[in-house]
Amino acid sequence: MSLLRNVGTIGGLTMVSRVFGFVRDILLARVLGAGGVGDAWQLAFQLPNIFRRLFAEGAFASAFVPLFNRRMKDGGEAKADISESRQFAEEVLSFLIPVLIVFGALAIIVMPWIAGFFANEGIEEDPALMDLAILMARVAFPYLAFMSIATLLAAILNSLSRFAAAAAAPILLNICMITALVYGTTLGDGIEARRQVGFYLSVAVTVSGFLQLLWLGWWARKSGFRMRIKRPKITPGVKELGILILPAVLGAGVYQISRFIDLFFLSTLPDGAYTFLAMGDRLNQLPLGIIGIALGTAILPSLSRMIAVEDADGASRLQSNAVELAMLLTVPAAVALFVTGSAFTRAFYTGGAFTLADSFTTGAVVSALVVGLPAYVLVKVLIPNFFARKDTRTPVYTAGASLMLNIMLNLILVPRYGVIGLALAGSIAAWSNVTLLFIVLAKKGYFKLTARVVSRIIRIGIAAAAMGAALYYAMPYGAKFYAGNVLERVGSIAALVLIGAIIYFAGAIALGVVNRSNLAQLKRRPA
Repeated sequence: MSLLRNVGTIGGLTMVSRVFGFVRDILLARVLGAGGVGDAWQLAFQLPNIFRRLFAEGAFASAFVPLFNRRMKDGGEAKADISESRQFAEEVLSFLIPVLIVFGALAIIVMPWIAGFFANEGIEEDPALMDLAILMARVAFPYLAFMSIATLLAAILNSLSRFAAAAAAPILLNICMITALVYGTTLGDGIEARRQVGFYLSVAVTVSGFLQLLWLGWWARKSGFRMRIKRPKITPGVKELGILILPAVLGAGVYQISRFIDLFFLSTLPDGAYTFLAMGDRLNQLPLGIIGIALGTAILPSLSRMIAVEDADGASRLQSNAVELAMLLTVPAAVALFVTGSAFTRAFYTGGAFTLADSFTTGAVVSALVVGLPAYVLVKVLIPNFFARKDTRTPVYTAGASLMLNIMLNLILVPRYGVIGLALAGSIAAWSNVTLLFIVLAKKGYFKLTARVVSRIIRIGIAAAAMGAALYYAMPYGAKFYAGNVLERVGSIAALVLIGAIIYFAGAIALGVVNRSNLAQLKRRPA
């Protein structure tokens, strides 16, 4: 299957999940609002969710996939019957379960201290709100354990080129949360009703983790890959995985580690900052999830196999295609959201407990976040090149340097610009990480940007700039509709999207960025 088709499968299902996520966040904004219970919920949800992204989807997946693929042999669908790969997965699963139980139990016990460390003054000064935040975090934390095991199953399915099942699983999270929020709308709009909704949301999160585990387990069995839980042992395979995971926590999870840093600095800001960042990040996560995660997930198995058979040309071609496709789709998304961020936030979030002023603040946060959007996607695209070679140290050094820059920028920008400065600091740090990754890849001889790819990226930038200028002048014409009725909101946003798409793709075609030859190159089967 080609890179374009793999990315299309993963990205398409991720887009469905993100659409459900938008519905979820629209309900969250209107039911819980910014500040108060809304901030307490965002804090409670971020704790297990950041750990999930950091350890499960970040470090674990990046370290497990190359080792699993190395134990697989050629044979298409028969790969699922290879005893060596199954034995390795069983060893990892058997060791992972008790680790998750112990870690989860400890986290639940010390949750008052964890939540207290990251809580802002608005939460800390209200004992009832602080107790609610701790309760919600405790109820939602088992989600991490369920999703860590689910990630193991997803990594196996992706290695077997069964991308659809894993990409569809997050839809269950949004469905469960939407169900809780819809029920919450029947409870009224008082503070006590909001507290009940927050509790139901935390239950929904844990239930969704269990359902995703069942979903992926069923698909793994259907694919012929059945595992048994054994007595946990530190086998050579488990030890090798552990050695790779420790540095991978930083190397593959810089985005998530920066979220922990964000939580700390958010605790110093006024009420509402948690919600503004979370709602803004939802728009940022749409292209990041559809493009970045899809590309990173799609290329890692193929890249691992190419490197294992010493196909350097094939690996370089695959990496170039991934970079080019990432920029083709991400740069226009970043430019469009930078220019029209406030229009989107007004249309999606304004109403109920979420005021127009809240929407404008969130829009400014979106603009700051998407400055780093192409960089975040490129990190997802470049990191697999290191992990496919079992090189987990280099990403540690580059990520560590960008994190230090992020902290220094936060110290400078957050006191002056608040949550907007925090978002901008993360974006700048992400670009420093990408720059270092490109430099190291070139020096190690893993990958170099060719003149052709650089030329195409420049032309992509020109087409995106033309689109941005058109949107800048078009946006004021729909100002009175962005917070109007449903038809006015949908129509005004659809008009902006249509204008942006027409201008960008017309420019891309005129500049030779999109043509049959390029699409044929992206459709080539990578492995």
